Amino acid sequence: MLTFSVNRPLALLSALRMAIALQRGHLFLFVPVCLAMGIGAYFALPRDPAGVEWALLVAVVAGGAASLRFMAEDIAPFAVAVVLVCAGMLVAGLRVYMVSAPVLSFRFYGAIEGRIVKIDRSASDALRLTLDQVVLEGVEPLRTPARVRVSLHGDQGYIDPAPGLRVMLTGHLSPPPAPSEPGGFDFRRLAWFERLGAVGYTRSPVLARAPPQDGAAGLRIHRLRMQISGAVLTRLPGDAGGFASAILTGDRSGISQSRLEELRQSNLAHLLAISGLHMGLLTGFVFMLLRLLMALVPWFALRAPTRKLAALGALGAGAFYLALSGGNVATERAFIMVAVMFCAILLDRRAISLRSVAMAALLILLLRPEALVQAGFQMSFAATIALVAVFRALSAEREWRRSIPRWLWPVVSVIICSMVAGIATAPVSAASFNRLAEYGLIANLAAVPLMGLVIMPAAVLAALLAPFGLEWIGLRIMEPAILWILRVAQTVSGFDGAVMPVVQPAPWVLPVMALGGVWVVIWRGRGAWLGVLAMSIALFGWVQASGRPDLLISGDGAALGLLGDGGRMISRDRAGAFAVQSWLQADGDIGAQQDAFARSGLRDPRDPVVHLRSNGLDVVHLVGARGLDALAQLCLEGRIIVTSAQPETAVQGACQLITPRDLRVSGAMAISLHASGHLVQRDVRQASGQRPWTGD
Repeated sequence: MLTFSVNRPLALLSALRMAIALQRGHLFLFVPVCLAMGIGAYFALPRDPAGVEWALLVAVVAGGAASLRFMAEDIAPFAVAVVLVCAGMLVAGLRVYMVSAPVLSFRFYGAIEGRIVKIDRSASDALRLTLDQVVLEGVEPLRTPARVRVSLHGDQGYIDPAPGLRVMLTGHLSPPPAPSEPGGFDFRRLAWFERLGAVGYTRSPVLARAPPQDGAAGLRIHRLRMQISGAVLTRLPGDAGGFASAILTGDRSGISQSRLEELRQSNLAHLLAISGLHMGLLTGFVFMLLRLLMALVPWFALRAPTRKLAALGALGAGAFYLALSGGNVATERAFIMVAVMFCAILLDRRAISLRSVAMAALLILLLRPEALVQAGFQMSFAATIALVAVFRALSAEREWRRSIPRWLWPVVSVIICSMVAGIATAPVSAASFNRLAEYGLIANLAAVPLMGLVIMPAAVLAALLAPFGLEWIGLRIMEPAILWILRVAQTVSGFDGAVMPVVQPAPWVLPVMALGGVWVVIWRGRGAWLGVLAMSIALFGWVQASGRPDLLISGDGAALGLLGDGGRMISRDRAGAFAVQSWLQADGDIGAQQDAFARSGLRDPRDPVVHLRSNGLDVVHLVGARGLDALAQLCLEGRIIVTSAQPETAVQGACQLITPRDLRVSGAMAISLHASGHLVQRDVRQASGQRPWTGD
């Protein structure tokens, strides 16, 4: 028995060493995976590491790297993995420190002055300005945010917004909002990396303080971008021009929210984001065009490395497209991927391979580690890895390929790309946006080919003709194709059941599923089935999970939602609209707030006393000063009472009382009744931890 217990771990270690040996020449693919694990671990921490803990991580990375030369070859990969995980945490922590900027810690109302650096639209379709070089009335410079974002309401039209224009206004500002429920999307983290220290709105006119030319420093490309966007919108008015402007310059302010929602519901919104599809189509077209032009000059084509010259030209076109689009994370990611591809051509390597994808992922994670926790990064690499893996497998099946006529291959390729990319990105899309477009494949098959065959070539033509004032030719060529895509989006989004709501999964589900998928693709040997097992466990946990909280309370006490048999019942029909919509989406509920209010059985939305019962919970919502009048008599044992106004005096009673003062400390709350009968309560402060972006 002793021999068995000793030999078993030795045999396991030997098998593990043999498995690692089979991965030789293939281990580089695990480098970005291990780095991503460290970055993900950093963002999952409840608090930032202390100084001693950072020093320990540095010591592990430095010591591990130094000792690699002395390790056996079959042991070194394990040490490298540990070093990379620790390095990932260090990279993420360093990035957080590098982008740190003041965050407003109070509600502000007063004069605001700043330079416009970004123009877009809010969810309510209001024009929105992002300002830097900010001056706030009565606020010290050291406490003033580096950037603020203001939505414009009321009587406007006194300025023509342009990058570099210095403006002044009177408005409201608040710190970036906390999650609408514990564990929900934390906008504060996104704002931290954008150095956005406050958000708000104004109803007063925005006035010019200084002309755009005076504030043009550092914004020349951005000003060119907005000038091109304006020219496109002039030539192509309406949503067609807004679509063209979005794909050419990244400026979405010209497309209406209703049209944008149709694109989302048909799974075509990705066509607006300048990402891998656009960058790949543009640079691919430029590459083929340059090769064709050089081939038309035989003496030059026979003497020059035309393939490499075309790659250089396409790389330059991609770099200009990156600068013109505003250089957001998605576009940077796309450019790095095509840059790796064209550099592989310059070095006589295979242009599209898992190694080039791994190199792109590694560069992005080192430059912008925060991209790992963003849906754009996850969806982009999920689609790319899946497509490379599938086409690699298909290229090995030559007999299957020969059975399809060559003229039919472009159609088959589009169908395969749409199916593979749709399946690969579906889990990320469902977890991030709580919905799936059931007819997305149909919409993409009808729309995506036009992007490559018409729209992007026409965009290149417009760019070539622009110096001669003939860019309208390219724009007119792309207009019918854009109108077709918009019509497809409108039609598909109108189908019954076009959008399938999805319940929010537990936080562990998506990372486990992603690791399982990556493991299946890059592991050689029978061990790849471990990835299938991981994905199966994650999928089972997602489907079987019923972990939505029974009771949700908004961070200001303006609304609460109690889960019932027919869905979540909301205490108010309008108040707390943003939080309520987030709750319903996470529940997998596509109904409006008014529908959820109707479930409560209440008739008068102005009633200051709202009484809800379900799942063993007895909850009362007291609204305003009128609601507080009934507090003393309603405070009974076993009852939860939430007030939207602060009681002036202490209340004697056995109820659990939650007031705005409590919520200012805790943030939004979630309460569930455990099977044992006791209440489980969580709040945003507990779930978010003490991180730089939480203000704790």
